[in-house]
Amino acid sequence: MTRTGTTTTHLRRALRREVPSTVGLLADAQDFAAMRRYSTFAFDDHTTYLQQIEALLKSLATQGGHTTVTLFDPEEYEAYCTETAIDPDHPTSRSRFTAHLATTGARVTYTGQPLSALLPELVDTAVRHATWEYATTVLATAGDCATCGKDIGRAAFEQASRLLVRLLEAAGPGAHHLVCSVPAADDQLLAVLHTHGASDLEGTEAAEFTAVLAAGITLAAPGGLVLRTTSPGVADRLHGWRLTDGTLTPLTEAEVFAAYCTDARTGEPLSPEPGVDYRAGFPLAPAPDDEWPAHH
Repeated sequence: MTRTGTTTTHLRRALRREVPSTVGLLADAQDFAAMRRYSTFAFDDHTTYLQQIEALLKSLATQGGHTTVTLFDPEEYEAYCTETAIDPDHPTSRSRFTAHLATTGARVTYTGQPLSALLPELVDTAVRHATWEYATTVLATAGDCATCGKDIGRAAFEQASRLLVRLLEAAGPGAHHLVCSVPAADDQLLAVLHTHGASDLEGTEAAEFTAVLAAGITLAAPGGLVLRTTSPGVADRLHGWRLTDGTLTPLTEAEVFAAYCTDARTGEPLSPEPGVDYRAGFPLAPAPDDEWPAHH
């Protein structure tokens, strides 16, 4: 009997290690405060809550299973409960929502990293996820060009891809860091790309960057793109462009300097970064395959 019980226990433990876990995390104090409206939410202090979350993650890690962490958004939770007709003031509802996020939301794998490292990574992943969803929605719902009949979103993505390749080909060798910024609704879409050239554009980061640039083209938004190139033995080079009429128009050296040396939130001037060469954006020669329907 003992042997059978032990075998059963071992089998159950083995199965438990193969069951993935997802933890929904209230990252900031504001979201935490919003959840305190529910009487079944057990915590009243955000710091204590985070300490308990970290202890839970460590405990799950010792069991040998796969654990992911996702951002728990109270507004999304409330909307989910309304849509699914479940009581938001119930632990089972929170569990169902977390399971929903495990398949639809932004998530990070827990590998034993401290919460101080996990939180910024999770927030960054969530922002990238939301940016991707917004950009792809813009492209998918843009419709067809009234004049040429082309799918505007698809044409904009193809145009963004061409612009990115031409820019990197013109930039030459080195490690390139690109940032694309596009105003959209009441927010700002931001995408970042690290690459060593036009032949290094595979993967999620390149797709996200291209989608944001394409969204800016589709919306005819006054976006911008900056490029920082790092090469051994020389100062980093900074270039900039504005997005106009479906293409990238070079900024002047003064405009590039002003863009980098101004606080985006306050508008206050910032000190120039030492060892950096601020340069005008270089022109991108028109290509015969440019087919952006600027008249849409």
